[in-house]
Amino acid sequence: MNLRTSNNLVVALITISFSLLGLSFILGANPNAIGSIFSFYKLDAQLPAHIMSMIAGFAFCFVGVTCLHSHLGFINRALPTITAIAISMLCLITLFGANRWLASEGGFPVIGSGQGIIKYFAVIPLFLFVFYKDALSDKAHIALNYASVALVLVWIGAMKFFAFEAKGIVTLVETSPFMSWLYQVFSVQGASNVIGVFDIVSVLLLCVGLLIKNNKLIVLAGLACCAVFIMTQTFLITAPNALSSLTVLAGLGQFVIKDLWFIANLVIIYHLAVINNTANETVA
Repeated sequence: MNLRTSNNLVVALITISFSLLGLSFILGANPNAIGSIFSFYKLDAQLPAHIMSMIAGFAFCFVGVTCLHSHLGFINRALPTITAIAISMLCLITLFGANRWLASEGGFPVIGSGQGIIKYFAVIPLFLFVFYKDALSDKAHIALNYASVALVLVWIGAMKFFAFEAKGIVTLVETSPFMSWLYQVFSVQGASNVIGVFDIVSVLLLCVGLLIKNNKLIVLAGLACCAVFIMTQTFLITAPNALSSLTVLAGLGQFVIKDLWFIANLVIIYHLAVINNTANETVA
C-alpha cells in the first residue's frame, strides 16, 4: 500500500463520515447533541434548534466535500483543514462543561456524553497526514494517530467496567450476530469487562509493537484495534435506532460513524510504521 493508496483511503473515510454526519444534522437528527454544543457557547438562546442543526450540518458536509476536492487538487488544502480543526476544537472544548461527565459516578474522568466528543481528537492527525505530511516527521504522525486511538480505546474501554456502561451496551451486544454469544457465556457485567479488556490490551500491544518496531506485532495488534471499530460499524445495521428513514443516521448512528476516523488513524500507522519500515529495511 503506497502513500497514494493510503491517502485515498483516509480521504474516503473522512468524506463518507463527515458527509453522512452533516446530512443527518441537516435533516434534523439528534438536535440535543448540537444544542448542547451551542449551549456551552451561550448561543442557544439566539438561534432556533433547527437553525443550529442546519449550521452544524452544512459545516460537516463542507468538510467532507472540500476534503475530497482538495485531495483531487481542485481547491486549496487549507480550506478543509481549517474547517475540520475548527469543528473539532469547538466540540473538544465543551469537555470543560459539567454535562459531559457523570456526576453520579464522581464526575471526571467518568465520561458520559463526552464519549462522542473525545472522538474528535482523531480528526486533526488525519488532516495533518493527508495535507501536511512533510510538516512533521513520520514518528510524529505515528504518535499523533496512535494517541487518538489509544485515548478512545483506553478511556471508553475503561468505562466498560462500570455498571452503567455495561447496561448501556446491552442493546448493542444482544442484537449483534457477532457479539450476542457473550451473554450466553458471561453476565452483563462480565461481557462488558471482556470487551473492555480486549480494547485496552489491543491498544497496549500496539504501543509495544511500535516501541520495539516489531512489524508482526504492529499488524496483529492493529488488526485487533481495527476490529473494534469495524464491529461498531456493524451496529449501523444490527442495532435499533442507528439508522433512520428520515435523517439517515440517528443518534447512535452518528456516534458509531465517527469510528471511521480511527480506522483511518490505523491506516496511517500501518503505512508509516510497517510499509515504510519494510521499504527502508529492503533498501538497507
